[in-house]
Amino acid sequence: MLTILCLASYEKGHDFLQECRRQGARTLLLTSQSLQGIWPKEDYDDIFYMPDEDKKWDRNHAILGVSHLAKTEVLDRIVPLDDFDLETAAALREHLRVPGMGETTTRYFRDKLAMRTRAQDAGVSVPEFVHVLNDSRLRDFIERVPAPWVLKPRLLAGSIGIKKIHNAEEFRAAREELGDEQSFYVLERYVPGDIYHVDSIWYERKQLFASACRYGAPPMDVSHGGGVFTTRSLPLDSPDALQMADMNRRVLEAFGLVRGVSHSEFIHGHDGKLYFLETSARVGGAHIADLTEAARGINMWAEWAKIELAGGKTPYTAPQPRTDHAGLLVCLSKQEWPDLSVFNHPEVVWRLKKQHHLGLIVRSPDPQRVEQLLRDYSERARRDFLAVAPPKDRPTS
Repeated sequence: MLTILCLASYEKGHDFLQECRRQGARTLLLTSQSLQGIWPKEDYDDIFYMPDEDKKWDRNHAILGVSHLAKTEVLDRIVPLDDFDLETAAALREHLRVPGMGETTTRYFRDKLAMRTRAQDAGVSVPEFVHVLNDSRLRDFIERVPAPWVLKPRLLAGSIGIKKIHNAEEFRAAREELGDEQSFYVLERYVPGDIYHVDSIWYERKQLFASACRYGAPPMDVSHGGGVFTTRSLPLDSPDALQMADMNRRVLEAFGLVRGVSHSEFIHGHDGKLYFLETSARVGGAHIADLTEAARGINMWAEWAKIELAGGKTPYTAPQPRTDHAGLLVCLSKQEWPDLSVFNHPEVVWRLKKQHHLGLIVRSPDPQRVEQLLRDYSERARRDFLAVAPPKDRPTS
């Protein structure tokens, strides 16, 4: 029996944990003390808690704690269930010599500067960027690359902490505000265009499955300006989907992903070029995994669990994907528990149950029907439900 230790500083990955147990693995969960009491018993064989502040763990304390655990448990796998746990998991693997992604490779899946540098070195197009560090290089970038730009924290996920910068004076003020934290940021040319994401399954350095989707409004615009977040699947054999899957393959081959799952984002610029934006070694957030399951019939969390347990020692085959079309809609709601029964078409296959949130997924064999429902439902959500909150500058649960 294999023993797998899962790290979860945030609540997510229930399907991963339960699939590990279904596969016969002894499943241990290390989670934040502040999440005590929320994990169902069927998720784990044993559970341990880390002291945390805003879900943040002290890495040295984690190493000491897990090393103590390893006195009585033989840990065969260590898996982070969230972006913010990747570096801790890599440090634990290195310290305990457990197989899996080490700290160097992990940087390509966490650090936006490392991502851009590695992708550019591999011949993949990326928006022009500069590390917020050297004065002369920053001056050259600002003089050479027209505004607007995007100031991004290197080690946060999604749109958290990102700021759009419109001119040199605004950048100087933002840089001054960062103080000694400047080197943890990257400045990038803002590329207007359509943003796509690819959710993929990898085993032994081969891309076995890739599902491409296109966002409605860019996630950064939704995060900063408020609005309704939407994304919809692309037909698997469409030119856009095949192009996105191929670029995703090139990126992750360059980054050295051996096995696991990934969520990557790309921009099809209004200039006609395709650019790599960012990637991750995890299941997509914002209920994108639910969208993938609705459209393709593939539970990314469960497949990730199977891959981790196979570990390159036994064969793994990705499921045959379904070819339906699906769309996802999520927004904040001014009602504490919004009445989702008004979204009552038979194509609705999933509804989000979360305070002050509205979320649903529609599925149809007809992509035009999905587009129509997303348009109609987005308009109703904006009119009758939508609430707007300030953009996040740090992760929340």
